[in-house]
Amino acid sequence: MIALTFYVFAFILVACAVMVVTSRNPVHSVLALIACFFNASGLFLLAGAEFLAMILVIVYVGAVAVLFLFVVMMLDIDFVKMRAGVQRYAPIGAVVGGILFLELLLVLGTWQFSTDAQELRLAATPANTTNTEAIGRILYTDYIYLFQLAGLILLVAMIGAIVLTLRASTNTRRQSVEAQLARLGAVESRDVPLRQGVRMDEVLRRELPPPPPEAPKHIEHGGHH
Repeated sequence: MIALTFYVFAFILVACAVMVVTSRNPVHSVLALIACFFNASGLFLLAGAEFLAMILVIVYVGAVAVLFLFVVMMLDIDFVKMRAGVQRYAPIGAVVGGILFLELLLVLGTWQFSTDAQELRLAATPANTTNTEAIGRILYTDYIYLFQLAGLILLVAMIGAIVLTLRASTNTRRQSVEAQLARLGAVESRDVPLRQGVRMDEVLRRELPPPPPEAPKHIEHGGHH
C-alpha cells in the first residue's frame, strides 16, 4: 500500500512539474506548481518528515505560491512580444539545454547508492527523537554558520530589490498630526441622551472669521478737453 501511494504521488508530481514548464498560461503554471507542492508534501509524509510536509504546505503553498499567483494575474503580459525573439535565441537555448542534459547524464551515470540506504530511507531520525528536533539540531548546531549566511544573502537580495524599485515622489501628500491636533474646535465632546442622536443642524461649528472687506475700486473718469 505504501509503495502504491508513493507511485501515485510521484506520478502526479512529475505530471504537474511538466505542466509548470509547458503551460502557455502563466496562471495555469502557478496552479500546477501548487499541485506539485501538495504532492511533494505527501511524499515527505511517506518518508516520515512530517515537519517538512507541513512547512511545504503552510509556507510555500500558503504564501509563496499564492503570491506568485496574484503577481502573475496582475501582470499585463504580451505573448506576441514574448514569442518575437524565439527563433533568434533558439540555437543558444538548444546549446544550454544540451549542456544541462549532458550534466544530468554524468550525474546519473556515476550515481551510487549507499549500502545503508535501505535502512535509512524511512528511519532518517534517531530513536526517541522527533523529526522537528532532528532538523533543529542539524540547522542550528552542525550548519549554523551556513544557515545564517543563507539568511544574510536573502536579506541583501530583499534590500537590493527594494532599493531598485523605490521611486522618490515629491508631490506625495503626508499627514501632519501636529497641525491636526493644533486646530481649535475640530473635535467637540457632547453628552447625547440615550437612544437619541445628534441632528446635523444642532452640531456646533466653529465660526470662521469674516472675510476682509474689499478695497474700494478706484474708477478713473476720463475728461474731454
